[in-house]
Amino acid sequence: MRVLPLLAVLLAATAAWAQPLPPEVDAALAQARLPRDAVTLLVTDVDPAQPPRLSHRAEVPVNPASIAKLATTMAALELLGPAYTWTTPVLTDGPIAGGTLQGNLYLQGSGDPKLVLERLWLLLRRVRALGIDRVAGDIVLDHGAFAPVSTDPSSFDGEPLRPYNATPDGLLLNFKSVLLTLVPQTDGRARLLVEPPLAGVRWPSTVPLVLGECGDWRSTLKADFTDPLRPRLAGSYPAACGERGWPLAFADPASYATRAVAGLWAEVGGRVGGVVRDGRVPATATQLAVSVSPPLSEVVRDINKYSNNVMAQQLFLTLGLQGQGPATREGARETLRAWWRDRIGPDLPAFDNGSGLSRDERITAQQLARLLQYTWASPLMPELAASLPAVGTDGTLRRTRTPVGAHLKSGSLRDVQGVAGYVDGAGGRRYVVVAIANHPNAAGFRPAVEALLAWAGRER
Repeated sequence: MRVLPLLAVLLAATAAWAQPLPPEVDAALAQARLPRDAVTLLVTDVDPAQPPRLSHRAEVPVNPASIAKLATTMAALELLGPAYTWTTPVLTDGPIAGGTLQGNLYLQGSGDPKLVLERLWLLLRRVRALGIDRVAGDIVLDHGAFAPVSTDPSSFDGEPLRPYNATPDGLLLNFKSVLLTLVPQTDGRARLLVEPPLAGVRWPSTVPLVLGECGDWRSTLKADFTDPLRPRLAGSYPAACGERGWPLAFADPASYATRAVAGLWAEVGGRVGGVVRDGRVPATATQLAVSVSPPLSEVVRDINKYSNNVMAQQLFLTLGLQGQGPATREGARETLRAWWRDRIGPDLPAFDNGSGLSRDERITAQQLARLLQYTWASPLMPELAASLPAVGTDGTLRRTRTPVGAHLKSGSLRDVQGVAGYVDGAGGRRYVVVAIANHPNAAGFRPAVEALLAWAGRER
């Protein structure tokens, strides 16, 4: 007696898989050599009571890449509030006399995703302005807000020097990265400027200039970072490039924070009798100054518009701070699961690290659509929607071309490409669009996405 209901379910599933795609989308998929069973597509009204206009493999779990940041950022906006801030206090354990701190100076992290060079410099300048010229003891950096994340930066894609591969940290300073800037001079050389100054690291001061087109100038430098303390640029720099910047993750991330603080403390005129080291703040220490992050609403815009992975992981782990002890990835996952069950439903995606920089993350187009429909009805919708790249205008989708208005989160990994977000319909309606490809040819998915967006924006 159960055969007929089961048969009906199977027939419905077969019909859903066989639903025709818009001809222009099908043509773009064929051009990119992307089979239909490698993509998941969903176009539906922001009102969940309305039936979808297009549903293709919408129940199949796929790797969303950075589209996973939608769940992290929306959960954070609700659980923490858009005005939430992170604080990084500076503390002391001794008196200040004659410009000398008779003890240790402490920097205590709370997971701030945006403690960048400028803010760190200002914080240390404030310490100097409060009367400390010299620290008699040590400068101690407390990373204890987060449990250590033992991840090899090269393990994901073999690119350890890409800033997006930086690991999260309870005291994350400047994304553990440096900015190399090459400035051509009239003497036939390009001057190398490096920020921030890292104590104990000796960079070359100049690189020879050569004639010819700019081209792949990074390769012509013949950079060698095998010895993090003595980086080498054995090649040359094309004069036609003009001034260029090259952001890099520091080759020895474990020592980055101590070297950056030591270098900046010396740059602002501070001295230290001991060393700059990692450690914990004692309970008896007293606060001297504090750095306050931008509000969460601003951080969320940075995360989604520019798909900043380490900032997303910092935010993800901050969700885990609601428990006892240092935040862990599993604690953050459970917080996100509980939020999803309460707001979206019992059918859970497979969450990993909150950023989408993962091969284990899985979510369906239907789940993403439910998240976006829930967000549309939320008082926090303007905060989340404004954080998404405006297609053809800014962020990661500034080069995507479509005749309709859309705010979408993009996702991109090797073999993964996709978008999810909101599209403006010609008649003033708003649609949720999800389009994700998981296939070796996923890099060619953009024309199909552009065709789908144009189709979704047309009136029915």
